Amino acid sequence: MEERRIRVAITHGDTNGIGYELIFKTFAEPEMLELCTPVIYGSPKVATYHRKALNTETSFSIINSMDDVRDGRLNLITCFDEEVKVELGTRSDEAVTAGKKALVRALEDMKKGCFDALLLAPLAANADLQKEGLLVLMSNQLRVAIATNNMALKDVTTHVTTEKVTAKAELLLNMLKRDLRISNPRVAVLSLNPDADGPEERDVLAPAVAKLATQSKQAFGPYAADDFFGTGKYNAFDAVLAMYHDQGAAPFNALSSEEKVAYVAGMELPCAMPCCGPCYEQAGRGTADELSFRQALYAVIDAARNRVNYDAPLANPLPKLYHEKRDDSEKVRFAIPKKRENKSQEAVHEQGGDAE
Repeated sequence: MEERRIRVAITHGDTNGIGYELIFKTFAEPEMLELCTPVIYGSPKVATYHRKALNTETSFSIINSMDDVRDGRLNLITCFDEEVKVELGTRSDEAVTAGKKALVRALEDMKKGCFDALLLAPLAANADLQKEGLLVLMSNQLRVAIATNNMALKDVTTHVTTEKVTAKAELLLNMLKRDLRISNPRVAVLSLNPDADGPEERDVLAPAVAKLATQSKQAFGPYAADDFFGTGKYNAFDAVLAMYHDQGAAPFNALSSEEKVAYVAGMELPCAMPCCGPCYEQAGRGTADELSFRQALYAVIDAARNRVNYDAPLANPLPKLYHEKRDDSEKVRFAIPKKRENKSQEAVHEQGGDAE
């Protein structure tokens, strides 16, 4: 990765949504191509349709494989050959399927090491991807992870266990250290019950926090969400682990500026997406705001660089220095060293006497 620009794979998302508009607007500025080498995973025909509908001049180069990627260009790799009917602003199974195909191809190439980071255009199916990792909502003001994202509220309690909360907190702490380079991150764990005084807090969440503490990891709580956000306690932490979606997403959206990003921690490579859906009501109108998409791009580029810097020292650790254990027993302490003993015997023989 040091010998070339960072390659960012970009899935085109729902083909009836604003995915291509976000991509074209972001890379309309030539300076963006100096930060990374973007590769769209999508369809040339669909991309051309969107470009004409949006009346944009952003160009792209069609490639057959990652071997053909060119720096300084917006590359597009064909993920499927089937015809896709584009109906801007309309939700359809065909459009969602086209988005899933691009995502599947990108994940396959990710395992092959074809690129350095993954950026997802809006697609409802991205929720499936979040099940593999941990969704972290990020802004300049706040970072909130969702322990049970995209789950019905009635199912949350059964999925909040000491083991799962501990695992999610570890994912979050590792992401903060490795992807964001926060040396000693502090994470707050929110309670499941309103007053942080229920069986889940005593039997599940408190033990999870205690377990992390035994591993010298900075996790605290559980805290009641209303008091935690209402009194500004979140300012003392690098991230917050919420138990369910609305508990974390609602205060995040209320307290954050427009520069919001949805990051997926725990993935093989840095992965992020804008904090918006396909936005069918805006599709094809040229009114979609690309700011969140652009911030998501910045996030994965920074994370890719940070991972290299974080992993480099760990790849070649200094060898452990071993020292012989000193024997301080009485026998050794008063023993005469062999060399000294020989010299004493030689001195006695020279004087014609015997050693007693």
